[in-house]
Amino acid sequence: MDELRTAMVGTPCQITAATKINKYSDITGGSPIDFKIGLFCMENYSYTYLEKFLNSNNIEMHEIKEFRIEKGQFIVYLNDGNKFSIPVRETKIFTRKNCEVCTDYTADLSDISVGSVGSSKGYSTVIVRTEKGEEIINDMINKELLEVGELTDSGLKLLERIANRKIHENQENIKERESVARQVLSQRHLSEKSAVTQSKDCQFNNLEADVINVGGCVLCGACEYVCPIDIIQINDRKPQLFGKCKEDCHACYFACPRTYISTDILPEDIDDKPLGEYKKILSLKSNSINGQDGGVVSGILTYLLNENKVDEVFLVGQDEDIPWKPKSFVSGKVSDVIAAAGTKYSTVPIGFKALTDRED
Repeated sequence: MDELRTAMVGTPCQITAATKINKYSDITGGSPIDFKIGLFCMENYSYTYLEKFLNSNNIEMHEIKEFRIEKGQFIVYLNDGNKFSIPVRETKIFTRKNCEVCTDYTADLSDISVGSVGSSKGYSTVIVRTEKGEEIINDMINKELLEVGELTDSGLKLLERIANRKIHENQENIKERESVARQVLSQRHLSEKSAVTQSKDCQFNNLEADVINVGGCVLCGACEYVCPIDIIQINDRKPQLFGKCKEDCHACYFACPRTYISTDILPEDIDDKPLGEYKKILSLKSNSINGQDGGVVSGILTYLLNENKVDEVFLVGQDEDIPWKPKSFVSGKVSDVIAAAGTKYSTVPIGFKALTDRED
């Protein structure tokens, strides 16, 4: 049987983890991830603290119809037709602290990056980064599955301004953390040889000291996925070790997006390029999916499955028992893609845990 080909949709840190897992496949065991769609991301939210904040404003999670971020506002639409909003800058109370050291707004390591900033309502801004991504977008446009809209100079400048703001604000956060001896390893510019040499001395106890205990863990689930003896568990908490690491195993340290990222993966001058390296930027909407911000992500995933370019996709749905609690899963069904459409504004160990569950 041929190996499965999987497409994933993820935030910048999750895309970085997927990239590292496959780059160091001889150490991590690799993954079937064959196509990466990155999401524009300023920060991610803690489900627990988001719920507490909303409860303090007399809003229960089961009363919510939709979350949106538009024009600098975090908006909660309620089932009764009312809405509640606050400026995005006031969401720090439920923002995850690891987001404060990330300088990647547009998922630089993806094949295609997608977000609403820069495009008119009903369209998504799509940054095409790889030949594979370009081939897919061009084919979808030629088949009239995607409609091209106008990407104005003002829209592009807005996107660059927001990406630059994340870079500069979080560079200051990084300096502040490192002033109290909390090194942010992912921001060190090491050669491939140096990054590998440093990482080969490290196991879970080092990951715990260097990333987890200093508030750097992104809960992506990569460490849990690559552990060859299944002794790392997250279970909605920070990663924990239940057993003794296999001798000379460094898989979790290599896979983590907050440990060393060599200049072979991200060039040293990447923060001088607010939108990363790319082939072209388009404003698009899906002609086949009526979804959030033009339905582009769902449209691409549907195309990938229908054209047999991948066998399955990572999706984020909701927990059946806990309102708005994100839950990741893997599926090869277009109907699941449609059902899972829309943004979930809180952290979920995306994809990697779902892969483990599927393989089990």
